[in-house]
Amino acid sequence: MNSSLAIMTGGLFGLAFVSGMLGLGVAFAAVPFLSFFLPDLVNQVQPLTLLLNGLTALFATFGFAKSGYVEWKKALPLSVVTTAAAPIGAFLTRFIPVMVIWVAYLLSVSYLAYRLFKPVKGEEGREENFKLALMLAVPISVLAGFLGIGPGFLLMPTLILLGFEPKKAAGINAFAVTPPSFSALIPHLGTAHWDPLLTGALIGAGVVGAFLGARFTSLYVPGNRLKQLFGLLIVIMTAYKIYTLIGG
Repeated sequence: MNSSLAIMTGGLFGLAFVSGMLGLGVAFAAVPFLSFFLPDLVNQVQPLTLLLNGLTALFATFGFAKSGYVEWKKALPLSVVTTAAAPIGAFLTRFIPVMVIWVAYLLSVSYLAYRLFKPVKGEEGREENFKLALMLAVPISVLAGFLGIGPGFLLMPTLILLGFEPKKAAGINAFAVTPPSFSALIPHLGTAHWDPLLTGALIGAGVVGAFLGARFTSLYVPGNRLKQLFGLLIVIMTAYKIYTLIGG
């Protein structure tokens, strides 16, 4: 158990550092990683990763805010929209085939990755379109609620494509995805199986990694490089999801 705890803690720190760099919670990467060690997806992995997602996104927010990259007047209303819309996706799972939603998700992230790597002429420096960002946050959050992932994975590139400077988009996104993570955890509280030692170790590694990742991006990573890094992450995660769908 001690060796597994060390591996999980070290791995989670690395994943949280990367997610913090991008203004994301760690759940998108922590779910497949922790599933290698914890057998119960619903009662162990999902509650733990939702808790970690909220805390790592929160501490990533602190990291970006320290450098002035969180515009609170936009982050706050976005967080209200994402928190309100995410539960709708969970309700829709009763009516829409899961494969239909996964196809829509894969098409969406593929298009976003293409746009991040191949921006159209004149895209840089254009005015931020926050009203459209608020509107798009609704279907993004619904989709995220349906799939059980944080909305930040789709919201972050959407903000960039709508004219937000990448570091600013990461800071706003980090705060906007924090409340939905905690609200999504509530239904799991009655059935979750918590290991206090493991939970404490992962929380410590996660919050430190996320904060340091956000600070690293704020101080050292150029905006265009951050955009390309996120595009690469989308490609990797999309390829992984295709593999699991075909293999599963």
